[in-house]
Amino acid sequence: VQLQASGGGLVQPGGSLRLSCAASGFILDYYAISWFRQAPGKEREGVSCISTRDARTYYADSVKGRFTISRDNAKNTVYLQMNSLKPEDTAVYYCATDPPDTYCSGGVHGPWSFWGQGTLVTVSS
Repeated sequence: VQLQASGGGLVQPGGSLRLSCAASGFILDYYAISWFRQAPGKEREGVSCISTRDARTYYADSVKGRFTISRDNAKNTVYLQMNSLKPEDTAVYYCATDPPDTYCSGGVHGPWSFWGQGTLVTVSS
């Protein structure tokens, strides 16, 4: 199982970014996929999770209404659309999974047993 997050960058407050999570070695639609982030000097924070069959979504209170998680099964990719970005969103973002969980059993809080290299999001003017 390999996951690769991409799409990060530098954006001004109020701006938008779309992160992508690509998988190799397995079909993303088999399992729930999460995003978590880690800012310098801080603990990991669960951001969002999407289940499999019904694509139910979960969000941390800190991003609810601003972030949207989605799947494109044809592309074997999960996305995190981030709007109205704030400086406190600055972190390295990771996509993750915890087979055989298909329902986001822990909501946005994991656990996460597989994740790949993250992508840095910097929100600054």
